[in-house]
Amino acid sequence: MATLQEQILKASKEIIVKFIETGRVSPNSFDETFRTIHETITETVYQSTNDQAHKRQDLSMASIQNT
Repeated sequence: MATLQEQILKASKEIIVKFIETGRVSPNSFDETFRTIHETITETVYQSTNDQAHKRQDLSMASIQNT
């Protein structure tokens, strides 16, 4: 299974390829656009991962308090 970083890179690549195919990204703006896409996906994935961890922790604490 691919690591999380590999999955983020793959998603970033797929998005930038679509932007190139549709003419929304030019060679001059590729670097900046790719970085923005990659950073956005990374932030979203890690925030989601942290949110899920907090939810699991909250559920664990609730089950402990209910016993």
